[in-house]
Amino acid sequence: MKITVDEAKCCGAGQCVLVAPEVFDQRDEDGIVVLLDTTPPAEQYDASREAAQVCPAAAILIEED
Repeated sequence: MKITVDEAKCCGAGQCVLVAPEVFDQRDEDGIVVLLDTTPPAEQYDASREAAQVCPAAAILIEED
C-alpha cells in the first residue's frame, strides 16, 4: 500500500487522524493533513482505507500493491 494526500483538497476535518493516528496527523497552524507514513505496515491498512473513505474532501489516495 502506498498513500498520498492532496493538501490542496484537505479541509482540515481531522477524520483521518481520528481513524488512523499512526498514519495521519494535522498541522497545528491550519489543520491540514500531515502524512506520517506513505507506506504503512499491514496492520495499518484497514485504518488507512477507512480514513480515505471518511475524508470529506477525498484528499487521501491509496494505491494498493
